[in-house]
Amino acid sequence: MEPPRGVWASLWSFLRFLPFFIGLLLLGTIKGIILCPLICLIISIGNSAVILGLWPVHCVWTYYCIARAKLLGPVLKLSLSICIAVVLILWPLVGIVGSILAGAGYGFFAPLSATFEAVGEGKTGEFLNCIIDGTWSTVQGSFTVVNDFIDVCFHSYFSVMDDLCFQEPPNGKPYEIRLLHIPGGLLAGLLGIIIDMPVVTLVSLYKSPYMLFKGWHRLLHDLIGREGPFLDTICVPFAGLAILLWPLAVIGAVLGSMVSSVFLGAYAAVVTYQESSIWLGLCYIISSLSIYDEYSNDIIDMPEGSCFPRLQYRKKEPPLRTSSCATSFSRPDSFRNPPSRTSSLRNSIIELNPFELLENLFVECKKHGELLVAEGVIRPEDIEDAKSSVGCSRVVSIGLPAYCILQALQRSAKANCEGLLLSDNVTEVTATNRPKGSFFDWFFNPLLILKEQIKAENLSEAEENYLCKLVLLSSHPDRLKILNLTPPDTEQRRAELDAFARRLQGITKTMSRYPTYRRRLGNVVPFLSDELAKKNGEIQSVNGSRTARSINNFVRMLSQKSFGSRTGHQEAARYQAKLIAGNGSEIA
Repeated sequence: MEPPRGVWASLWSFLRFLPFFIGLLLLGTIKGIILCPLICLIISIGNSAVILGLWPVHCVWTYYCIARAKLLGPVLKLSLSICIAVVLILWPLVGIVGSILAGAGYGFFAPLSATFEAVGEGKTGEFLNCIIDGTWSTVQGSFTVVNDFIDVCFHSYFSVMDDLCFQEPPNGKPYEIRLLHIPGGLLAGLLGIIIDMPVVTLVSLYKSPYMLFKGWHRLLHDLIGREGPFLDTICVPFAGLAILLWPLAVIGAVLGSMVSSVFLGAYAAVVTYQESSIWLGLCYIISSLSIYDEYSNDIIDMPEGSCFPRLQYRKKEPPLRTSSCATSFSRPDSFRNPPSRTSSLRNSIIELNPFELLENLFVECKKHGELLVAEGVIRPEDIEDAKSSVGCSRVVSIGLPAYCILQALQRSAKANCEGLLLSDNVTEVTATNRPKGSFFDWFFNPLLILKEQIKAENLSEAEENYLCKLVLLSSHPDRLKILNLTPPDTEQRRAELDAFARRLQGITKTMSRYPTYRRRLGNVVPFLSDELAKKNGEIQSVNGSRTARSINNFVRMLSQKSFGSRTGHQEAARYQAKLIAGNGSEIA
């Protein structure tokens, strides 16, 4: 939709839209107020029951895994046992309070946002949808939140603790803690909290009016000119809501700065311990104020520089700047020459959604899983283990998604793509359209490196097949031998492929610990079970038809041997009934 041209046209468009926006805001607010208590009750009760029910198990199993951990030395185990007690004691209180706040926020804002989405472009029946949307879907979403929380507290927790318990030290030497440097680190961390928290709070309060009025100026300017977030009609309600809620965003930024200052100052203990120097820890405390000041200036587009000195707090790293009140580290080009708001919005529209990519992964799991079930590579016991709530089959939960990711890596390497090519051979996930955020980078960047390494190896077709089956069945090496695969010619080549498989399985195992993974995997397992049932049904039908043909042939032969006599026909009939009753088990 093209924005209106001219001041009067823009003003008339704004005045004409304002009543609709206020009406939708009131309707969404009413729905949020009605649903908020119910949603808060569902999430808080569900999560609290999980927290309190599993808390004794978490306490016992945590100490058990720390005691058996081969990665940790004895002194570090003792220190962790003391520190983890505080976390375990506070966990029920923090978890229950967080569940109440999360339930209240989700119960209010989910119906509100769904009300605005109901009148977007391409929607039909807007009047009815803006009343209904966000009601039952929010209730269903609250149960989904509880379900995902159960997955985190049960499956993800035990997966992480199993790695801690059974993982071998990388160099055969466990991690240990230096007791002599702990007092200095604790002193530096305490001083960091005492100094950074009040100073960062004052700096954030000082900059909050600037952030408030500059944000309002930018949003109102975009609203009148239909630019930036107001360019597309579907984004107008949310951008208009941002104008009203912008003071809350500023307050949230100040509170977030206060909370983050605790961790920012406490990191001085880490610097002191790593560098074995209290002086460098004190230098970090002063430098952390400069880091926060410069970062906040970049966020709200204030002039560069900071009045706090930037000191060197690492022995092996040169300081970014040494003099006070000097220019801060140079901003990236994106800060110096920011793109137009129109172009930045266009880029954000084509940005891929991480949940869509995850959904695409499990669509691929269904497609490849169907073929693997038909080939007999995925067995009934794998699917039954995946259905179990106690244990989960590594073949289905880890091996199959890793197999699908490997297919994408091989497809991208053969197409000589810069990023990752999806199964439609059209969509490519690159650095420009990938989901933003460091969370996605944890998986995207290692996969790109792995793709380039696979491309450099120039694998043959037999080696690709071997690698695919190795990724799928690495937890069952005996089943790899049954498949009669052609292994690589040399031991070095085999070791390289084993390393690829381990890394890919490690990435997939890390992905499996996040909440939505198991819920989406739960949709794949019944599909594979149905495919297995179809396969078994076809085999039984084929065996049944063969049995019927054998019976008819034997009856015909017996009748012919009795020369068509009545006795021969009666004997044949009796034997036929006997075979049918025994399901043909007596036929060789």
